[in-house]
Amino acid sequence: MGWQETVTQTVTGLGFDLVDIERSAGGLLRITIDMPWTPPADGAEPAPERFVTVEDCETVTRQLQYLLEVEGVDYQRLEVGSPGIDRPLRHENDFLRFTGQVIDITLKAPIGATGSGVAANRKKFRGTLERADDGQHWRIVWSDEPPPKPGQRVSAKRAPAPLQALTFELDELQQARLAPLVDFKGRRAAPKA
Repeated sequence: MGWQETVTQTVTGLGFDLVDIERSAGGLLRITIDMPWTPPADGAEPAPERFVTVEDCETVTRQLQYLLEVEGVDYQRLEVGSPGIDRPLRHENDFLRFTGQVIDITLKAPIGATGSGVAANRKKFRGTLERADDGQHWRIVWSDEPPPKPGQRVSAKRAPAPLQALTFELDELQQARLAPLVDFKGRRAAPKA
């Protein structure tokens, strides 16, 4: 068993999910952890969101320092942290968890759409994550209309740009992340669907 698998077992054994292991050329070993999430049962309210604390990161750091020394892993500095606002989405469970959120995706290959208003060589999209109607695929929905600038008046008579949608499978993605959207006016409740 390699040291990455041992790190995974250690992190999950402490009650966290391992989001990422990153090794940089400068000897930095960065471990990203998150609280585990399970989909709510049908019709049940989702459990309140729990977040990784500084104390959680300290606990994992202490365990990993000992483990990496025993395993003989060469590193200069160890960082353990939470995923942040641009959290990577890698597994089906991540997509289930963040359905309805704005995400950024990069496709492995351009979509090749013609006559749809989407450039044929486009690979990057930002939009709202939805489950496709077939229940098997995922969809991202967006509008190419630029957001209004602060203080800008938008005419009620102007027709909004049409919504566009792209259906995809997870293996078609090169990368997917939560869009790092910041509202400096404070947290607001997500709009009800």
